[in-house]
Amino acid sequence: MNPALTSPGGKPLTEAEKSALLTLLADDDPVVAAGVRERLVSLGAEVIPWLRPLRLSDHPTLRRHAREILSHFGRLEADTRFLAYCLNHGDDLDLEEGVLLLAATRYPDLNPAAYRALLDQYAATVTEAAGDGPRGVERLEVMNRVLFRDLGFRGNHEHYDALENHYFNRVLDRRLGNPINLCVLYWLVARRLQLPIVGIGMPSHFLCRYQTTTDSFFVDVFNQGRLLTRAHCVTYLQTSGYGFQESFLAPVSPRETLLRMCANLHQHHARRQETEPVAQFQRYLIALSKRHP
Repeated sequence: MNPALTSPGGKPLTEAEKSALLTLLADDDPVVAAGVRERLVSLGAEVIPWLRPLRLSDHPTLRRHAREILSHFGRLEADTRFLAYCLNHGDDLDLEEGVLLLAATRYPDLNPAAYRALLDQYAATVTEAAGDGPRGVERLEVMNRVLFRDLGFRGNHEHYDALENHYFNRVLDRRLGNPINLCVLYWLVARRLQLPIVGIGMPSHFLCRYQTTTDSFFVDVFNQGRLLTRAHCVTYLQTSGYGFQESFLAPVSPRETLLRMCANLHQHHARRQETEPVAQFQRYLIALSKRHP
């Protein structure tokens, strides 16, 4: 049985009050919509079972407003899950789980299993394209061909700081993203193929590195998987004004990668003076910066 809806004073809502709220929820006036949304949100998560059937309403305004309020509660729940994940996992956290939990804080209705299946499919396509022949570096070249030529993944040079570039699910949806999310894609597909790929968190850019006992080079995933030598990376750092430090080319842990993704989103919202998202990502940064045993 669903708990009774109550007013802020604790009294259960009457059927007449519920009916009145539904009428207001179907109103096209944005001022009315904002007021009823605030009222329903103030009632707490008990409204969720009541609103859920309205997602399929024949009334488009009612359907849209109900979905918006449900999405609000979904984001709150996802925020709690992601914050707990950040607090309870160390450097070797599961990056795949982490980026999908992060994505859910903005897109609470995403289906993690569907995105995992998509990554499985990409890896299977590479395996099929490579056949029994290529291994090691050659397998990596096949992966580049599949991801960048056949599937069309690319860096979003035109709108580098677009919000969708920062969320892994949207990068997979659009096949377009920023350096770190494209590198996470590359990293996760390579993991399925048992290729020795790690993330490299250079200043202002993010790369992958392939390294074995006989080969070592960097992969600029943002630029169609261009292969770079160490000398290329050093030159880039020097000409970009950062100078060179050995740590700039050191592998980063999954936790450090997730921290940098959250820092990028924090900066994105700070530049736009968006107070609530700035506070949200500040909480994530604090959680991910804590020392973990």
